[in-house]
Amino acid sequence: MKWFKSSYSTTDGGECIEVASCASAVHVRDSKDKAGPTLTFSPSAWSAFISFAAEAQAATVEQPLS
Repeated sequence: MKWFKSSYSTTDGGECIEVASCASAVHVRDSKDKAGPTLTFSPSAWSAFISFAAEAQAATVEQPLS
C-alpha cells in the first residue's frame, strides 16, 4: 500500500495524517505513528467526509471578521 501525507502537513511534525487508498477502502493513519492503528473507510464514506470538510472550511473562510 502506498501512503500519501496530507498536503497540509509541514516538515516539523505536528498534526499530520497519511492516506492510502485502494478500490474497496481508504486507510488513514497518524504520520508520526506509522505502526499504530489505522482508520478504514469505504470510498463513498471518505468522499462524503472530504466534501463535508471542504464545505466547512469554505464556510469558515467566508465568515466576516466582527
